[in-house]
Amino acid sequence: MAADGMEYNIVFPEAATSESRWKGTKEPVVILLGWAGCKDRHLSKYSAIYNEQGCVTICYTAPLRSVFILEPFGYKELRTTALKLLELLFDYEVENSPIFFHVFSNGGFMLYRYIVELLQSQPQFQTLSVIGTVVDSAPDSGNVLGAVRALKATLGPKIHPVLTSVLLSLFAATVFLLRVVLYPLTKYIHKNHYDAVQESPPTWPHFYLFSQADQVIRHCSIKLFMETMKRKGVSVDSCDFVSSSHVSHFRDFPEQYTHLCLNFLNTCMKDTVGTQGKRRLRVENQ
Repeated sequence: MAADGMEYNIVFPEAATSESRWKGTKEPVVILLGWAGCKDRHLSKYSAIYNEQGCVTICYTAPLRSVFILEPFGYKELRTTALKLLELLFDYEVENSPIFFHVFSNGGFMLYRYIVELLQSQPQFQTLSVIGTVVDSAPDSGNVLGAVRALKATLGPKIHPVLTSVLLSLFAATVFLLRVVLYPLTKYIHKNHYDAVQESPPTWPHFYLFSQADQVIRHCSIKLFMETMKRKGVSVDSCDFVSSSHVSHFRDFPEQYTHLCLNFLNTCMKDTVGTQGKRRLRVENQ
């Protein structure tokens, strides 16, 4: 589907499945934010995990120009995209449902950063109930080699090798200059996604899925990020798949991956129901 030039996919579960799975509560809305270059067929494999459990799913992948060109140069086009995604919840009248995110790589995390900021700052989104986030293969910052590898994988084999080499060289030079050399000065104007979320972290639980074998996102950066989140009071859990490559954990370990994601979702839902019950009890006793 398209809304204001934004291509996304939304799937509503069968009523019988949703009612039997989420008795007495609204079904979760799972928003999946794809990695750079991700295709609909890729995200659909992940959204099926949640659809089969009676969840509504919204899948979106940011354009390559936003991830590899506009964002490094400080253009916040992704903030507008984040606003449109949150407005979809009201357009489809699911704004009162529990909201759950599944974010992939830096491409998805860049967009997630702006969603977090809007949820924290904009009054119209204060009523939304975000219950948790799964983060797959992210985040990382200042990793020029990883960024070049990500762009190379995104470009694929169809582009002429000479053109690929030129594009990669220009991209590496730009990232190194803007996000490493000049970043101590420019961060006051435009923080990167890694620092921005660390400084003003969301309050809901996070589950990080990563691998020591990832050649794009450094697992040590993810671990440092998680430690900062924990110190700031965010509930954080994680799983190191050890041997799987970048955003390939589900491909290599489908059963374990599915179990971890659904177990985390179920835990977040139980915590939300329990919190709502406590709130109702306090109100009734007043």
